[in-house]
Amino acid sequence: MTTGSQADSPFRFYDNREKYLLFVNTCNEKQAIAERVAMDTTHVRPIPPAFRLFDAGMGDATVLTRVMRHLHHRYPIVPFQVVAKEISYQDVRISLDKMADRFHEHPLTVLVLTNMTYSEAPRLFPRSKSARERLNWQEVQLEGDSAFAFDEQIRSLGGLIDDWWQTRPSKRTGNPLYKDPSVLVIYRKDHQWPLASAIPQKGDISHEYDIVIAAQPFRARMPADLKVRNVLAPLARSLAPFGCMAVVQSTGKDPGMEIIRRIWPDESPFQTPRQVLLRELRTQLQEDRPDLRFIDFMDSRSLFRYFLQVPPDEVTDRIGTSALLAAWNAATYVAQIDDERVGEAMSRHGEYLDVTRNVLETYQGLWFTDESFLVTRVNSG
Repeated sequence: MTTGSQADSPFRFYDNREKYLLFVNTCNEKQAIAERVAMDTTHVRPIPPAFRLFDAGMGDATVLTRVMRHLHHRYPIVPFQVVAKEISYQDVRISLDKMADRFHEHPLTVLVLTNMTYSEAPRLFPRSKSARERLNWQEVQLEGDSAFAFDEQIRSLGGLIDDWWQTRPSKRTGNPLYKDPSVLVIYRKDHQWPLASAIPQKGDISHEYDIVIAAQPFRARMPADLKVRNVLAPLARSLAPFGCMAVVQSTGKDPGMEIIRRIWPDESPFQTPRQVLLRELRTQLQEDRPDLRFIDFMDSRSLFRYFLQVPPDEVTDRIGTSALLAAWNAATYVAQIDDERVGEAMSRHGEYLDVTRNVLETYQGLWFTDESFLVTRVNSG
C-alpha cells in the first residue's frame, strides 16, 4: 500500500508488478537460485542455540521456502531463526501464504519479517531515534498443530500487513521507503519454550547469522561502491563466526541480452561483475573486518543458468505469441529496461517480436546466466 502521489516520482523498474509476476511465473530463476544457495552453503554448520538465516530480499519467498526445506532436510531437529527483509506488502502477503507448511514440517521455526533497510534489518534496529520511536513490533504465537490452523491465523494478519508495510517514494531515487519500521515475529506457541533463545527481543541488536542470502539485492546499474556500501557491506558485517553470505547477480552473458542488444545496441546494464564487487568489498571491509573472507570461483563454478519455461513444441514448431511476449518480458525485466523505452520499442511494427522469435529459434529456447560468489567469516575468537 504505497501512499502519496507517484506521478512526479522517478520511475523504478522493479516496482512494475505485472512485469515481475509474469517473469517469476514463466522463468525458473528463483528455483535455480535456491539450489545454488543450498550448494554454496553446505559447509555451514549451526552454532547453538539455533540456525540463523537472513534473507536480504524475500520477494515471494520461493527462494526462502526452498532453502528452508533444504535446511530442514539437513537439520530436522535444530531450531531455526529465519529473518526476512521485504519492503513490498504484496510480497509479504504472498510469502506468508507459503509459510503454514513450513511451521508444520519444522515446528522449531521462528519467522521474523521486517521492512527495514539493509543497514537496519539484520539488527532489527532502526538507525534514527525518530524511526525507533515509531517502531512496530509484534509477536504472533500460532496455536494448534496443523497447517490448516496455522494458515487460518496467518491469513488473519492481512490487515496488520497492509497497515505496517505502507511506503512512501524517495524524493531522490523513487525507491519505496517505509513509513514506519516494522517487525513481525511468528512462531508456534506449543514450541515457545525450546525456541526461547531464538525469539528476538525488541531492542536487542546482537543478531548474527549463519547464512545470509543476497540474491539480486540491488539495481544492475548502481555503481559498485554503492552496491557494497549500502547493501553488501552491512549484510557481511552481520555474519556469525563460520557464517556465509551467498551473493547472486545477473551477468548478461546469455541469449536474453542478445534480444536487448538487437533493439538497443549500446545497452550495457551489467557493469559490476563479481570480481569488481569482490574488490570493492575488500576495499571497504578488510581493514575493520579482517575476519571476513571474499571467495570467488572459476566461471565453471560461479555461473549458472535459468530458463524461460515454455512447452518444447512452442520453440521447435511455430512459436506462439504468448511465448514471444513472455520471452520479451523476461529479457527486458532482467536488463531492467524502463517502461517508456519498452513501449517505444513495442510501437515499431513488431520488430521486437521478430527479434525475439529469431533468438528463440536460434537457441531453441531462452535462458539467462547468473553468477554467485561468497563472503565468509572465520572464527574471530
